[in-house]
Amino acid sequence: MLTDSGAAVPTHSPDETGEALARNAIVARGLVKRFDETLAVDGVDLTVPEGAIYGILGPNGAGKTTTLRMLLGIIDPDSGTRELLGHANPRDVARLVGYLPEERGLYPSMKAYEAIGFMGALRGLPLAEGRRRGRELLEAHGLGHAAERQIRQLSKGMAQTVQLLGTLVHRPKLVVLDEPFSGLDAINQGKLEKMIRGLADAGTTVIFSTHVISHAERLCESIAIIAGGKVPFAGSVDVARDRIPAQVHLETARGEGAWRAALPPSADHDRKAGGGHFWSFDLPETGVEPLLRALIEGEAGILSLSIERAGLHDAFVAIAGEAAAAEMAGTGEQDGPA
Repeated sequence: MLTDSGAAVPTHSPDETGEALARNAIVARGLVKRFDETLAVDGVDLTVPEGAIYGILGPNGAGKTTTLRMLLGIIDPDSGTRELLGHANPRDVARLVGYLPEERGLYPSMKAYEAIGFMGALRGLPLAEGRRRGRELLEAHGLGHAAERQIRQLSKGMAQTVQLLGTLVHRPKLVVLDEPFSGLDAINQGKLEKMIRGLADAGTTVIFSTHVISHAERLCESIAIIAGGKVPFAGSVDVARDRIPAQVHLETARGEGAWRAALPPSADHDRKAGGGHFWSFDLPETGVEPLLRALIEGEAGILSLSIERAGLHDAFVAIAGEAAAAEMAGTGEQDGPA
């Protein structure tokens, strides 16, 4: 139950200590965590720029939640370091962070606006102010009519929205969302995406974990791929996609000529009855311009030409492997709108 416009998304409040926000909101190096004999996280490195929307992408059980909890100081790593908003001890800046855990939970007897205020109070916001903001947020997000309802009287989607608003009510500088799209239908997934963009537009850093690749592809400039407790890739989405060469799809009127030398020897060729000649091949390292020149000068008769970049799903498979991708696909999670 999120607004279509993403209106009334809270912006962070000034840092009362007067400290400037670190250039990187999160820096982690060599994080390791074991639970008994299980190595849950094995040497994770992360750098999340200030103001970014950053995705941690991986199948269930990959180590995403454990990593987020270490970053927030909920649990301590067995080794490695992490810095949150410029502080070595994440607990020192807990009031500047909003955290939505994967395990949702609200007191069922609380009224919706009270629940939001209570969550704000846990982060240092005066309870009365939190309740006031709670009413405002509920109204802004289409739930004003539910402000006085107990949590037990709300639908699952409404209750999830209340918890999300409680995560934002104290106007944090950093918002950490663990599988935030889980349990939302396609419409509300789309509304949540708009809210996340609104937070980033207001200067808030957002980091979220997900096993649904399309959410990360639509929202994030940078991601970390995590599988088996390791991070085989951390960086921009574009760099991840560039792990796989772009594909050129070409249709020519002619099938022979000197221009053929400009096509890679491995180019697939197909001749359709009554149509042109179809070619598919990796984009040459020299780019498309020399190819175009050769085609035009050689009078190949260009009927169509397109360049298709790899999607993030294909990049994930190339980086993390087929097994991890199959685990991601096997969750059956409903995907949201484009």
